[in-house]
Amino acid sequence: MRQNRSSLILGILLILFGGWLVLTQQVPAIQDWLDNNFTWPMWTIGAGLLVLLIGLITSAPGMAVPASIIAGIGGILYYQNSTDDFGSWSYMWALIPGFVGIGTILAGLLGENTRANLAHGLNLLAISAVLFLVFGTFFGGLAILGDYGAAILLILLGLYLLARGFVRRGGQNETR
Repeated sequence: MRQNRSSLILGILLILFGGWLVLTQQVPAIQDWLDNNFTWPMWTIGAGLLVLLIGLITSAPGMAVPASIIAGIGGILYYQNSTDDFGSWSYMWALIPGFVGIGTILAGLLGENTRANLAHGLNLLAISAVLFLVFGTFFGGLAILGDYGAAILLILLGLYLLARGFVRRGGQNETR
């Protein structure tokens, strides 16, 4: 079963890559666009995708975690390179636990401890969102949300966490 899945994935990838090569030869404007828009951070994103591909081929769903981290950091670097906002690293690092969460969710969806990985991944995404909002607000990087946007989001997230705690606690008391 795993061998068939690996062969299927590799076959699809080879077909897609071959199709891409034919397309860039037949439509040179695509290659020109790629040359103009494929900046150095894209290599980092590509490395993350390669790690994910290796995990898929070797039937190792856990490889989705490092793949997500690498590709996510590539995305941060792409943003920073495009906007020349390298100071945003003072709060962008808070997205890394979210990248771990995305990788954990992907690993779960690919069949590795599905229920536990989905729950753990969602928790990591929530933690990352809180860290990002707190540090982004503190360092002034979230001006896009307006003067009170980040504060309101933090309050709403806090209310959600309180409500979730009461719901869980209520459910535990009923079973005792």
